[in-house]
Amino acid sequence: MGFIGPALLTMLALGAPIAVALIAVTVAFILYDPLLSPNAIFRSFFSFVNKYTLMAIPFFVYAGFLMERTGLIKKLFRFADALIGWLPGGFAYATILAAVMFGAISGSSTAMAAAMGLVAYPEMIKRGYPKWMAAGVIATGGGIAILIPPSITLILYGVLTEQSITKLFFAGVTPGVMLAVSDAVIVLTMAAILGLPASKFSFSELWKAAIEAFPALLMPVIVLGGLYGGVLTPTESGAAACAYALLYGAIALRGEFFKEAYAATQRAVNLTAILFFVLGGVGIFQFLLANQGWPQDIAQWVTELGLSPVAFLGLLMVVLLALATCLTGVAVLVLVVPVIYPVAITLDIDPIHLGILFALCIEMGAVIPPVGLNLFAVSGTTGVPVTTVMRGSFPFLCTDGCVLVLCLLIPALVLWLPNLVVQSVFG
Repeated sequence: MGFIGPALLTMLALGAPIAVALIAVTVAFILYDPLLSPNAIFRSFFSFVNKYTLMAIPFFVYAGFLMERTGLIKKLFRFADALIGWLPGGFAYATILAAVMFGAISGSSTAMAAAMGLVAYPEMIKRGYPKWMAAGVIATGGGIAILIPPSITLILYGVLTEQSITKLFFAGVTPGVMLAVSDAVIVLTMAAILGLPASKFSFSELWKAAIEAFPALLMPVIVLGGLYGGVLTPTESGAAACAYALLYGAIALRGEFFKEAYAATQRAVNLTAILFFVLGGVGIFQFLLANQGWPQDIAQWVTELGLSPVAFLGLLMVVLLALATCLTGVAVLVLVVPVIYPVAITLDIDPIHLGILFALCIEMGAVIPPVGLNLFAVSGTTGVPVTTVMRGSFPFLCTDGCVLVLCLLIPALVLWLPNLVVQSVFG
């Protein structure tokens, strides 16, 4: 790959944003090569971002920010607490459950971690939870949003590989639930060791919380029900989520809604602009890869090594986790997928299975230092030092690793649900 690889890694090591590094290096190569037209830079940039499926990303991002600003997250959290808060360590369980429910709408890990840091952390401290545990639960709970559909990570992977995003969403359900259950096991163990408190169960409180949270609970039913029922595409599901959140906010907040909607819109536009700038760079990068035939050369080299699919995936997961210690999840996706995907296809690795393994590694990367965006999101919203958040995240990171190994070795855990749905819907 000539100077592309070393130059790109050097720019990233110097702290250049992934989009700037990717575009600068690939554009320099295209301008240097007399056989490549400079017009290809703009053509590949805009042709890649001009995809209908990508519109799902700003829709789901906006829906998540609207939920936060309109108070729907607090209602979800109160319902989760009333439902399972009576168990030992139940408030931590409630945080994980709320993370799963919020992840089923926003698909944003860092947004979920930041929101739960504001909502859950003060209450956990008030109830006697250690700071390290409270911060760790929130940071790792945020990672579940990467697997629970709709997932921005899975949407990006689907666009990069031209795979069915709906199938990827279905494939993420089982691993996402496995992550939530494994996190609950850790909480149960900590509750027994630390003697964590449990609130008293109240049916009246549960009923009241359920009534208040009904609009928030109805949102994933409408959005995901339409998606899984084949009525809505992923992009239309995102639009439905936005429409629902806007309608709820206008009714519930009335005069205050414009102010809250403006703040949510501003944050969503900023994040969307960054993502689409990165994706435009990916378009140029993919054009260059295809033009030079580098993925095919790498695929041939790997094939000659004689690696089995499992051995290849195991090696790939180690590389991805290593990259996740210094790059964001989006950066890992855009740098690795265009190169590795053709190799995986050559080895007859299921692309849906591969996508979920990527998502699991990125989920773990969200709490792996030094980058670990969830670590900094929780630290920023709670005031807890990053080292303390890391300490609380470590036990959950270990069980997440177990889930990754299980999904790697047993592809059926990932593939059974999308295959079942495809058979039942399409015969």
